[in-house]
Amino acid sequence: MGKLSTHVLDITVGKPGAGVKVALYAVTAQGRELIKTDVTNADGRCAVPLLEGDTMKPGKYELVFGAGAYFAAQGVDLPEPRFIDEVTLAFGIASADQNYHVPLVVSPWAYSTYRGS
Repeated sequence: MGKLSTHVLDITVGKPGAGVKVALYAVTAQGRELIKTDVTNADGRCAVPLLEGDTMKPGKYELVFGAGAYFAAQGVDLPEPRFIDEVTLAFGIASADQNYHVPLVVSPWAYSTYRGS
């Protein structure tokens, strides 16, 4: 069985984003359902996979990262409203047998992602 994992990279300082709130949602025709919440550790990662075993299922998902709150907690001078606040990454899992690593590379002004393994 595969697993879903994530991590946050703060490109303003070139370090992991520690203390970022992460929420995982399953997206269906009925809307989105909160599956799990977590906070990134000192390495910018969630301590355990977000999905694995019986919870790892094909489908559409969203990861929501509290990037604006993270940068505010770091003392970054941010405009109000924040340009980057909550970052939502919408993605699909096609095979529960594969690993899906969905990282967030972020600054107060831009973000990016990619599929890792």
